[in-house]
Amino acid sequence: MDGDRLPKAYRIAHVAIENGTAKTWILDGRLEAAPGQFVMAWLPRVDEKPFSLADADPITLTVARVGPFTAALHQLGPGDRLWLRGPFGTGYALGAGPALLVAGGYGSAPLSFLARRAREAGQEVHVALGARTEAALLLAGRFAELGCVVHRTTEDGTAGRPGLVTETAADLLGHLTFGAIYGCGPNAMLDALAALARERGVPCQLSYEAYMRCGLGVCGSCACSGQLVCRDGPVFSV
Repeated sequence: MDGDRLPKAYRIAHVAIENGTAKTWILDGRLEAAPGQFVMAWLPRVDEKPFSLADADPITLTVARVGPFTAALHQLGPGDRLWLRGPFGTGYALGAGPALLVAGGYGSAPLSFLARRAREAGQEVHVALGARTEAALLLAGRFAELGCVVHRTTEDGTAGRPGLVTETAADLLGHLTFGAIYGCGPNAMLDALAALARERGVPCQLSYEAYMRCGLGVCGSCACSGQLVCRDGPVFSV
């Protein structure tokens, strides 16, 4: 469901440092939104950028500092204002049965929102959480607090299983039964996860990233294979 097209101002209620590059902002408002949907965040005289929701009640964003906009965002603290449009896009549709969530890097944020909804529905949730290093693992504690079984994977072997998170997912699919796979992370990881899901015959929903300007399906900047990521996605079933 598309949200308001004009930015609405919210006050920042709380900021938490997640790791060396990522913070979480909790705002003084709520949205009617599904996990996987996104908002357009605007800072006057800076820019506007899309971010997946880490929660909607209260509005929660977990964002890494990677460029000028996020650098400005990282300067904001409690009491400061942040303008949002949305929610936009197609989110995850929670199915029945145990859920396997596969998160690469900062893909943990929208999947933490999905994990909360799944746990509230009484579902068993396993999370394959991957990053390059232990320091880059994101939101492992949040998933554990929700009652998820967390499987850590790091490419350099500094925490959990060494290797790729898709290898961990393959192992889990080899000895556990899941109703569906849900993924978010780098596109290469998602493509590998899609192939794995087809091979194992498990329904799969993946959240893809793309450059976005309007969030409304008007400008066409996020066109990909005949679809618009902002309107038809960012979550696609494979």
